[in-house]
This record gives sequence, structure tokens and C-alpha cells, in this order.
Amino acid sequence: MKSRYKWGILAPGKMAAKFTGGLKLLENAELYAAGSRDAARAEKFAHDNGFEKFYGSYEELAGDPDVDIVYIASPHSHHHEQTLLCLKNRKAVICEKAFALNSRQVEEMVAEADRNNLFLMEALWPPFQPYHKKAKELVRSGIAGRIVHLQTYFSFIPPYDPNDRKFNPSLGGGSLLDIGIYPVIDVLTFMGVPDDIEAVADFAETGAEVSLSAIFKYNDGRMATIYSSYRTNNGIGCNILCEKGNITASRGRDMNQRVFLDLHGQNREEFVFSPPAMGYHWEAEEVMRCLDEERNESRIVPLSFSLNLIRTLDRIRKAAGISFPNE
Repeated sequence: MKSRYKWGILAPGKMAAKFTGGLKLLENAELYAAGSRDAARAEKFAHDNGFEKFYGSYEELAGDPDVDIVYIASPHSHHHEQTLLCLKNRKAVICEKAFALNSRQVEEMVAEADRNNLFLMEALWPPFQPYHKKAKELVRSGIAGRIVHLQTYFSFIPPYDPNDRKFNPSLGGGSLLDIGIYPVIDVLTFMGVPDDIEAVADFAETGAEVSLSAIFKYNDGRMATIYSSYRTNNGIGCNILCEKGNITASRGRDMNQRVFLDLHGQNREEFVFSPPAMGYHWEAEEVMRCLDEERNESRIVPLSFSLNLIRTLDRIRKAAGISFPNE
């Protein structure tokens, strides 16, 4: 018999609403409280999404003794501070990607969770999704042979607004931490940490990076290229080029997922997935499973993966000249 857990939502917005849609599919998840710096916004989110309570400050949410788990959905620049706030109030935390602005901040978050013997996980969407799992299964099977090169990308064209978080360096804005993180997840999942990274970026008038290309090099000759941009509408995909054929993983922004297996001289195989609630419920389910089993980190998204991820993002930023004013 699973325990029921009371969820708190910190920073109610579009992402929080998507995640809440996943929570509603889980019988052991109780929609308990929403917290915002704007009490009216918290009240509206709570009313619209069926939460019992709302708070006009993050401190009140974190301080509620009945909250078991806090999901943090604020801009990247606030993740470090708000994760520490929740951990110091003895809450289990799942925090949206990017986990924080840099590896120093993530290391502090991990250390605080360890010091307090509390659960902490980065809310990484791909590792829980059937298309990503299928691609990983095909790679591990060796059916297409050794990976030679990987091409992975995420780009779309949002309306340009210098005040929007995507174009605001003070909020960790730019394509890399927002959408470029997905190609980096692909590379780390399928190929591991690179030995060398070269990267170039293009910047908006605000100083935020809006297009980025990088090449990852491995000492054994393998390579990978990543691309993220707010200036092209190329969509989302990952092409895994292998010795005996190719594996292609893609998804639409509506989260419809496809994997193609093209072996040399054989007909293409296609695998199609359409998870409910955009698949966010699997992240929440994992958090509660870990708490049931008295584990402080996920086996699917271990903290070691999040540390490798943020350290790789730091290396890309250094190579491309990307900085944030509030670091």
C-alpha cells in the first residue's frame, strides 16, 4: 500500500500547470498547496487546479509542516536559493531543469540534501519517456553497431520580448539552459561525458544567447553535435549514427514521440508513443516511489547525472562565452 503525499507547487505558471496535470493521474499524490510571491496568482492557480491551500510567499509554502514534496518551477536563476529554502525546511524537492545556473550552485544543493538526509531530484523529462527509453534500449542492444556520431537539436521561434525570461540573462535566459539542455541530455545518455567541447553562440540585444552550436569530441574518435536556437523552427530530434544503421528519436512540442530504426539494407522500423499528461506523471511517480523506499535520490535521474549535466553546461558556456550577471 503506497503512502499518500501532499504536494506543494512553488512558482505556479505554465510549467507548473503541466506538471500538475501529471499529478492528477496519481492516486497517491494530493494537490495540497501552491505558493507564489503574488498571493492572487497563487490563489488563482490553486482554484484552477484543485489545490487545497495557497500562500503569498515561498517561505510560507516551505514552512507548512504538512507539505511533503515541493516541485519548483521558477526561472533557472532562482532554483538554487529556493531548493535550499525547501531543504532547510525538511521538504523533499524535485526542481525543474536546469537544476541551477552553474555547478557550484548544484553542488551546494546536493550537499544540503545529503546533510539533511532528504530527497532531491532534477526534473528531467526525457529519461522517463518511452521514446527515450526505446532509443536507449536499441543503442544498448548493439543492433545498429557502435555509435560513430550523434546529431541532436531543439529549436523553435518564440515571440521576441526583452522582458521574457528566455531573453533575460538575469533569469538565466538563453536557449542553452532552456532547450539546449535536452540535446546535452541526449549526448550524455547515449555517449557519456565528452573529452573536449567546442562551442559558438549568437546573442540577442539583451545579452542572452539565442542560438548555440557545439561539437563534443571523444578520445576514441566519436563525435556529437548539438544545436539549440530561438531563431529557427527545426523542432526536436536526435539522430544516432551507427556503424550498421541509424536510430532517430524525435518528438513534437505536443509530446508525440517517435523512434525510427534504419538498419542498412533493411526496411525502416517505427515506434510511436503518446503518453498521457505529456508524461510528467512519471517524474512525480518516481519521487514518491523513492520516498516509499526511503531513498534520497532517483535511480533514473541520479544526482551524479545532474552533476555531469551541469558541469557539461558550464564547459559549453565557457567555450561559447555565455555568462549571467547574478552568478
